[in-house]
Formats: sequence, C-alpha cells, structure tokens
Amino acid sequence: MTDVGARAQELAALHDSGDLVVLPTVWDTWSARTAADVGFHGLTVGSHPVADAIGSADGERMDFGEYLGVVRRIAESVDIPVSADVESGYGLGPDELIARLLEAGAVGANIEDVVHGEGDRVRDKHEHADYIAGARRAADDAGVPFVINGRTDAVKLGGEVFSDPLAEAAERIVLMEQAGARSVYPVGLTSADQVTRLVGAVSIPVNVTAHPVKGHGAGDLAVLRNLGVRRVSFGPLWQMWLTKVSTEQLSHWMTPDQ
Repeated sequence: MTDVGARAQELAALHDSGDLVVLPTVWDTWSARTAADVGFHGLTVGSHPVADAIGSADGERMDFGEYLGVVRRIAESVDIPVSADVESGYGLGPDELIARLLEAGAVGANIEDVVHGEGDRVRDKHEHADYIAGARRAADDAGVPFVINGRTDAVKLGGEVFSDPLAEAAERIVLMEQAGARSVYPVGLTSADQVTRLVGAVSIPVNVTAHPVKGHGAGDLAVLRNLGVRRVSFGPLWQMWLTKVSTEQLSHWMTPDQ
C-alpha cells in the first residue's frame, strides 16, 4: 500500500527545492520501473500514453476507473512519488477527484483548462483557477501536500482562440499559483523567449515538455535550467520515440513474403 503522505512530502520537497526536477512520463509498470531504476526521483503518468497502451483514446475518453487502476499499479510498483495527468478532471468535482487520486496512490496531478468532455470547451481563466483552488482545499483537508500542476493550453490553442496566447497563458498561470498550484504547465512553449517570459511570471516551478532524445525547442537540460525551468516531463514523446525506434528495428525482421 502506497504511503501517500510520505510520497506527497517527497514530491512537494522536490518542487520546493529550487532546482530543476525531471519527471519522466510513464504509462505502465514497465516504463515506471525503467525510469525509477535510472534514478529519477518522481514520475508522471500521462493520459495520452496510457490511452494508447490500453487501446483507448486521449481526451477524457478513457474509463476513469480503468485509468486509475493503471495509476495504482504504477504507484505500487515504484518507491518514488507519482503524479497523474487527469486532463480537466473527467467531469468530477475537485473533492471527488482528489479523493480518488489519493486512493489510487497518486500524490500529484496535472489539471488542464480544456474540458474535452464538453466539446473541448476552454474554461474561463477564473473558472479554472477556482477548480484548482477546490482541489487544493480538498488535498489540504485530507492533510496531504498534494502537488497540483496547473495546466493551460492557451499557447497551444494559439491566435484562433486568444488574441495574445502568451499573455493569456501568463495570466492563467499567475491565477493558478494564487489558487494553490505547486507548479504550472503552459503547454506548447517552443522558444527560449517564451519560456523566459512565463518563468518570470510566477514563483513556482514551470513545467515544460521535452523529448527524451531531442530535448526542447529552447535547448537541452542545461539550457532549460539556466532559463529557470524547474520541472520537465515528456508527455507522450518517450512512448512515441520508442514506437519509432521499434518500428525501424522490427522492420529488419520482415521476411520477403510478408
């Protein structure tokens, strides 16, 4: 049984350390143990790679109970803290969401502002901050220093949705910090200038997505650290890279009649 209190303290301490933490994004016990055996101090579970692994689809189309079953098995398979991507919350209120995550052994969560279950509706920035605040209260009431990673897709959605996507992202991450997020995740950043602007908007860690081989558009791990990035995850990119490499290598075993 996962000691969620102790694991949560570990994850919170990593975020409070002032240093950069890399949390590889995993999708099953094999990938989790592989990353843990390398020596990483925490993991994220990605909804996209999990959906691909179980034959479902991302965008809150998985059965949430089945997804939490995967999260539970991952959390029980490693001795480091695990955070789970829960998209916009799968239609659950923040109290129920946090309760179910803690029951599954997760001690952190990505919570995003695009509600896929409602036709990809984008939450108003104050609505999303209120949801984050509700999750923070629920975790605090449970006595667990749960790490909420507040995600916004403002930059990813771009100019078709927001007149100034980067400014919108900055406003949203500030509100999420005020609401109790322990880190923020403005997805879609591709340049050092974008990273620098958003890192400077908040005092908590900013998460960027990097490719495990190619790194990030702003640079490698050392560059990201110098830019002030304090949290890195892989999203679906590790799994996608393994798929590409495996496809290339397995193709050499195709016989002529295949």
